[in-house]
Amino acid sequence: MTLYLLHGALGSAEQLLPLERTLGAIADVRRVEFAGHGATPLSDHSFTIEGFASQLRRRLDVDGVESADFFGYSMGGYVALALALEHPTRVRRIVTLGTKFEWTPDVSAKEAGRLDTAKIKAKVPRFAEQLELRHAGAGGWEKTLAATASFLTELGERPPLTGASLARISIPVCIGVGDRDVTVSVEESQRVSGQLGSGSLMVLPGTPHPFEQVDHLLLAELLMRLLSR
Repeated sequence: MTLYLLHGALGSAEQLLPLERTLGAIADVRRVEFAGHGATPLSDHSFTIEGFASQLRRRLDVDGVESADFFGYSMGGYVALALALEHPTRVRRIVTLGTKFEWTPDVSAKEAGRLDTAKIKAKVPRFAEQLELRHAGAGGWEKTLAATASFLTELGERPPLTGASLARISIPVCIGVGDRDVTVSVEESQRVSGQLGSGSLMVLPGTPHPFEQVDHLLLAELLMRLLSR
């Protein structure tokens, strides 16, 4: 079994290393870093859901993997589902965590408005330092921040995943959410799991949205159960 781990917006593949080490006992685990994040420059990829899904498909081709399982945190879960929608034979199962699906222009504008370089430097300097270190190889964190703001705006205007498109995804998909997540609600996640052709819901106790605050051992245990079925 090949399992790909996908990070979220403003994240990097390095954040998924603890999960990779734990899950390596049950699967051939591979981390993916989306273009414009971490140490991966944009190159010829576009900073969109479609662009990230295309990058993911190319990665499967390069690895010689015909079909695989995917775990996607936040944006990573959205990208995995976009891949399943366009290339259903390349995806066996998906587990997401903290993935937001209900995007509107108002929601996107609110989220994009938080990605102001000057405000982040002034109000949360430690976070700015983390981003600077994390995205140095992608051309600088300010560039990644600006690209993410534009990405969120486009997502609100033209969301690739809707109720109708989700219903076309027939593979097993487990929609995970933390019970303390203030970005994605349990109710929203439950609605999406019901829209999928073969969806289920997983609620992680005592879990907020930031991946650094997720109990990786608990998450790994749940993934082991889901992916070994």
